Amino acid sequence: MSNQTNESNIISEKLKKVEELKEAGIEPYGRKYEKINNIEEVNQYDETSDKVFKTAGRIVAFRRMGKNGFGHIQDPTGKLQYYVKKDEVGEEQYEIYKKLGLGDFIGIEGTLFRTQTGELTLRAKSFEVLSKNIRPLPEKFHGLTNVETRYRQRYVDLVMNSEVMDTMKKRFQIVRFFRKYLEEKGFTEVETPMMHPIAGGATARPFTTHHNALDMELFLRVAPELYLKRLLVGGFEKVFEINRSFRNEGISIKHNPEFTMMELYQAYADYVDMMNITEDLISKLTFELHGTYEIEYEGKKINMESPWRRVKMKDIVKEVTGFDFDTVTSDEDAVTKAKELQIPLEKDRTYTKYGILNLIFEEKVESTLINPTFIIEYPKEISPLSKNKKGETDWVDRFELFISGREFANAYSELNDPRDQKERFEEQVKMKEAGDDEAQNMDLDYIRALEYGMPPAGGLGIGIDRLVMLMTNSASIRDVILFPTLRKEDIEL
Repeated sequence: MSNQTNESNIISEKLKKVEELKEAGIEPYGRKYEKINNIEEVNQYDETSDKVFKTAGRIVAFRRMGKNGFGHIQDPTGKLQYYVKKDEVGEEQYEIYKKLGLGDFIGIEGTLFRTQTGELTLRAKSFEVLSKNIRPLPEKFHGLTNVETRYRQRYVDLVMNSEVMDTMKKRFQIVRFFRKYLEEKGFTEVETPMMHPIAGGATARPFTTHHNALDMELFLRVAPELYLKRLLVGGFEKVFEINRSFRNEGISIKHNPEFTMMELYQAYADYVDMMNITEDLISKLTFELHGTYEIEYEGKKINMESPWRRVKMKDIVKEVTGFDFDTVTSDEDAVTKAKELQIPLEKDRTYTKYGILNLIFEEKVESTLINPTFIIEYPKEISPLSKNKKGETDWVDRFELFISGREFANAYSELNDPRDQKERFEEQVKMKEAGDDEAQNMDLDYIRALEYGMPPAGGLGIGIDRLVMLMTNSASIRDVILFPTLRKEDIEL
């Protein structure tokens, strides 16, 4: 018998039980139930307690032997064995119990005892049918193991794989920690638009949509940056936002088109202040979650204790590859040296020496940065919103944080000169017209805002999803997002 046929037969049997419950005057899909105790709370007691508990959850193990029934119910806090005895709940209720099974939700009221095998068990004095399950859960011993199915049917994945629930709880704990930390530092949490008339704030390809009433094209935001900095113009001095951004780019174990970022901006600060905040925030978060600064990710031991290394991009490139940027005489010379290092280059693309430096860093250096490392002083041409390094025309005060070979944060001293900003936007527009669909657009309203005056400021963005991956030792970004983006599925019920 095929799996599909077997599943169809099980569904038919379960639907039959639904009808039998209705005939017995029982609602298969019940109403409000007063759940007084969660399962974690019940498990904190022992068999000596005479307390009466009232809990509820999903049946994840079900056994019936004549006049007795054992099983396990599960809620987000844990799992608990229960015991139903015909002589104690009555014949009528026991007949109802016989129509239950794996996947059903029930409410149980009773007291605790310990079985001969020593397992703490809730002895049911009464129970209530809360919701019947129709589609069978995966087999107990094999579980839900197909990765694609797990991501598509996260609702089943959460039931069958407790570590998934643990990961998601850890994710929300991380977000709470961020909020608490920043609020204690005097930052105000704000909300800015998700739909932008002009895509900006990051070098990325946006999603587009159309607003019918206004008959205008809108973009899902690639970053909240330009709106948050408008708030500095308006008088806010410390702001942050934790919310979604969207980039119409490829999907990989490191990228999901819809992702969560934390961005903050602080008036009268610079990128060094942002480094200090980043280091303090993430190292303290590590200790909060693990009780140690030593963590493991993908088989590598990582020391998250501060202080973290800070090194210029061109210096780390020289250290790892031998490529000495200070000896480069021209763009052509840089291209020649990149080819010697076997850096993949596009035939029809024009490269500058600064672009080559960044490519060499990405191709040869990033993967070597295991312990937390701040890469500082980026080329101006790839940093259109950053303030120049003092006394320099080609370098900016910017850093990116790398851990285990991946970028986790990006920050810089914010450019607040409206004329300089306009010129950089104009360069981005030229790049876009030349075919770079990730280049930023001209945002004249943002220029106008800067003309009213924005104080010197530092800005920081941290990818929440990647940080959760690191803190939970998860290999793929899909493992830490409840409902990751997937190809459309054809469903037959």
